[in-house]
Amino acid sequence: MDGIILIDKPAGPTSADVVRQLKWRVKPARVGHLGTLDPFATGVLPILVGEATKLAPFLHDGEKHYAGLIAMGTETDTLDRTGAVVRTAAVPPLDAARMAAIAARFTGTITQTPPIFSAIKRGGVPLYKLARRGEEVAPPEPRQVEIARLELAAEGDAAIRFTLVCSPGTYVRSLARDIGLALDTAAHLQELRRVRNGAFAIENARPLDEVLAALENGGDGLRLIGLREAVSDLPEAAVDEATAKRLRNGDSRALDGLVPATAGWFKVIANGRLLAIAEATSRVTAVIARIFGEGR
Repeated sequence: MDGIILIDKPAGPTSADVVRQLKWRVKPARVGHLGTLDPFATGVLPILVGEATKLAPFLHDGEKHYAGLIAMGTETDTLDRTGAVVRTAAVPPLDAARMAAIAARFTGTITQTPPIFSAIKRGGVPLYKLARRGEEVAPPEPRQVEIARLELAAEGDAAIRFTLVCSPGTYVRSLARDIGLALDTAAHLQELRRVRNGAFAIENARPLDEVLAALENGGDGLRLIGLREAVSDLPEAAVDEATAKRLRNGDSRALDGLVPATAGWFKVIANGRLLAIAEATSRVTAVIARIFGEGR
């Protein structure tokens, strides 16, 4: 089995837990995922199976779309609903004008400090592991992220409903905290749902239990995104079987003169299936980045 399965992750399991549940059902194929979701978060989680695991470097750069709820008045150590309360504050009126002003303030290129409870590593160890051991953990270095769109609307007197389009690497928990600080109060992320991860939308995802049931039945009815379809945004070059054989043997010179005009990265197609992804080094030459079996 080779391709991408879009799962609508439920709240509770980690992204790694989801991978483990699928892994033993698709053995001996390799399994990975794109874009980690926190355990309490839900939404689209692309699972890469078999040869699709080689696509990961070419699929990470898309925008993320989220919807969720920020609880006002309390901040937690994890910056989400699973943590212990570390600070409380009175909540100001959450009128529409104030929401619009805060949304504008956090739109564009912003600087944020990631949570201490994060997978960022220090000395080779994820910070969340150090924090859970009770060790003193200095905050990670601030980073710049891009917020393409942010819409905020009060929900009752102490919560804000939001929709968000942002760059990879954005910590929505940090954004919730910072919105609270901007309103002179405290806040944490109460709900988070990812509705798009790059090219992968929630409308095409299936609940985890349905996917597991389909795999138990031999994959009957499983919606598997093929490798060529998964990188449909990349320009492509088609090659004949003689050229394909040279490429499988690692001969990048077989691509001379076949580089698409718009290429940086591009896909190579043989017999209608994905054979390779290559990178243009000039207008006429390229090097092979990945080879995909006999073409998928």
